[in-house]
Amino acid sequence: MTSTFGSYIVARRKELGISQKDLAGRVLKEEDNKPITPQYLNDIERDRRQPTSDHIIRQLAKALEVEADYLFYLSGTLPADVREANIPREDVVQMFSAFRRTAR
Repeated sequence: MTSTFGSYIVARRKELGISQKDLAGRVLKEEDNKPITPQYLNDIERDRRQPTSDHIIRQLAKALEVEADYLFYLSGTLPADVREANIPREDVVQMFSAFRRTAR
């Protein structure tokens, strides 16, 4: 079964015994270093919203003790360091092809 970003976040949070309010308090926004709201986290968990930045994904990964790369995969995004790597088109195509072969 394929997890969505939100369903994975809620399942992992519950697995760790963390309340939604507590998790929201552990995830700090980059722009003002203040926690995200429980409502914003609730929207993420219900797949009504996606995280607004790589920073939020990394904060969630840290708080939930999981690899950020897995959360990037579930969110359907690539982290900035990969997006900004200026990888030639042919190499990107080869990497995705190799990924698909190993993911089967």
